[in-house]
Amino acid sequence: MQARYGAKCAGHFQSLPFGEPLKIDDVTVTLHPAGHILGSAQVCLEYRGQRAVITGDYKTQADSTSQRFELVQCDLFVTEATFGLPVFQHPKPLDEIQQLLASIAAKTDRCHLIGAYALGKAQRVIKLLRESGYDAPIYLHGAQEKLCAYYASQGVHLGDLRKALDSVKDSFRGHVVIAPPSALRDRWSRRLPDPVVCNASGWMTIKQRAKQRGVELPLVISDHADWNELTETIIATGAQTIWVTHGREDALVHWCRQRGLNAEPLYLQGREEDSTE
Repeated sequence: MQARYGAKCAGHFQSLPFGEPLKIDDVTVTLHPAGHILGSAQVCLEYRGQRAVITGDYKTQADSTSQRFELVQCDLFVTEATFGLPVFQHPKPLDEIQQLLASIAAKTDRCHLIGAYALGKAQRVIKLLRESGYDAPIYLHGAQEKLCAYYASQGVHLGDLRKALDSVKDSFRGHVVIAPPSALRDRWSRRLPDPVVCNASGWMTIKQRAKQRGVELPLVISDHADWNELTETIIATGAQTIWVTHGREDALVHWCRQRGLNAEPLYLQGREEDSTE
């Protein structure tokens, strides 16, 4: 899988494989896996012996639907902070899936409707179910179909997936249906038999948020680094200058400064809290 290099050259976008250097004037650019979703990349910029790494969204835990995060030593580290508060310490994803499987086994007369975003999260939840031994058909909202097919074309095997639109109501009983979070409470979900509403998101750590959204079974499964991953990665890069963006900047900046690092918030216009994760 190649990461997409976003600069236009001679009217065309170029593909830049992970780890392959690209010279732009005096700057060497390389892309490294970020572990967020399939193909997600960190950008490393090297200039006169100094190296800056911009992570974008990332996570360091293993995920068989994306390339594994690659640690890059650097002088300046620009990190996200979506879950940049100590309260966000995510459990093991397979433990969350075991809770889901236990609920499926106990409530065979209902279906389990999982809110999961179409790019990355839906495929990860499906793969975690398969890795846990769940081999029954999984039904998809139409918004999930093309991206699941793309992941399968890239070697991420997701098993028996079926279109929810093509099935009658009773066929969903005892099964899993995956849909965008926006579909959990709209007219689309009314075709389902007494669904157990689930949501796969790091934000499900906050039980009040789950309750407000009518989520019966919150699944704390995130594609972003939690507090421990953020702090461990910052130290491991060896960087002395840290810029923090996209999330809870203040707590992570404070943590860095307590350890003698030169840390600043990097506010990007138009980037607000991402409640989709």
